Amino acid sequence: MLNQPLIATAILMGLLVIGEIISIATRARVPMLLVVFLGYMLALWTGLFPKDIVTNSPLSTFGSLVIAPLIVHMGTLMPMQIIRKQYKAVVIALSGILIAGVLVIAIVTPIMGYETAVSGVGPLTGGIIAFLITSEKLKALGLTSLVVIPALVLALQKLLGLPLATNLLRRYATKMVAQPEFAELVHESHKEKTTEKKKRCLIKEKYSTPIVLLFQLMFGGALAVILGEFTPIHYSLWALTIGILGMYSGFYQENMMVRANSFGIAMAGLIFVIVPSLNEVTFQKFVEYLPMVFLILGLGAVGIALGGYIASKLLKWDPMLGIPVALTALFGFPGDYIICEEISRSTGKNGAEEKYIFNQLMSPLLIGGFTTVTTASIVVASMLMSTL
Repeated sequence: MLNQPLIATAILMGLLVIGEIISIATRARVPMLLVVFLGYMLALWTGLFPKDIVTNSPLSTFGSLVIAPLIVHMGTLMPMQIIRKQYKAVVIALSGILIAGVLVIAIVTPIMGYETAVSGVGPLTGGIIAFLITSEKLKALGLTSLVVIPALVLALQKLLGLPLATNLLRRYATKMVAQPEFAELVHESHKEKTTEKKKRCLIKEKYSTPIVLLFQLMFGGALAVILGEFTPIHYSLWALTIGILGMYSGFYQENMMVRANSFGIAMAGLIFVIVPSLNEVTFQKFVEYLPMVFLILGLGAVGIALGGYIASKLLKWDPMLGIPVALTALFGFPGDYIICEEISRSTGKNGAEEKYIFNQLMSPLLIGGFTTVTTASIVVASMLMSTL
């Protein structure tokens, strides 16, 4: 029965709904993705879900298709006045993964060996590409038994990073709302956006139908993929740049995918893409490798948080924002977007406040996530694997 596409999709969507309800009920203290990941693993272990349940759903294919357009959409959410300040987010993110890498290698190597230590650092500081680099090198060296370590680190890092980042960001957002000048800042931000909209809009409103808007996003995503093929820069960075420049030039409007009435289904599809990374985490593997994986994750989280804290203090940023920016190494996109949405929804009193809080949180986290997951982690994994 679960091989029926519609039934598989409905069941998986039900898991997302449970996560969403818990997130709303706890005012974002329990992230939606955390509930989804834990629920999915438990369903696999108990036999409730077959391993191919996600591949049986057409939404997983759709999710793969819309990754680049979604990142273009992210670029349309980032006001230029905020983007100009994000060099600090890059420095903070890099500081976090640097200290985390040093800490893991220094402590894990004497206990479990250098191969074990470096096999966990790449995925710890990034995502799937770093995992692929690490696992391929381990297999080439005949260290296949160690492949489960980066796989578990990749699968479980979100379970550690999301709650930490969510709770710190929630404190930061609460502090932001409590500022006497908060209402004035929201009002000024709304005025600036209104002015920008009036000044820059290449496509007339009557032609900005959902079909046209979706084409614009798909066009930008396709262009990013082409540029990624012919340059050493990853397509996701091109997609973000295209979105930002398109918004600035007037080719794109603010919040493109929401305007196209397709954001919700796109995000659901994207979650369906990342969930199968948990498929290989059996209960037996989970228990057997748990001590060394938890040691790597624990040391990594401490190192990332410490690096984020030190860099935040040096750059005169609030650590409640800086540490989550560094922690994006543990979850990246779309986790960074989702927790920003959850927090802005739970702390803003109206739509204008929610948008302002969202923009203040999302821009640095998105930049931090691209710095760590998309770029730096690939370099770190390649360099460390070359030492084996």
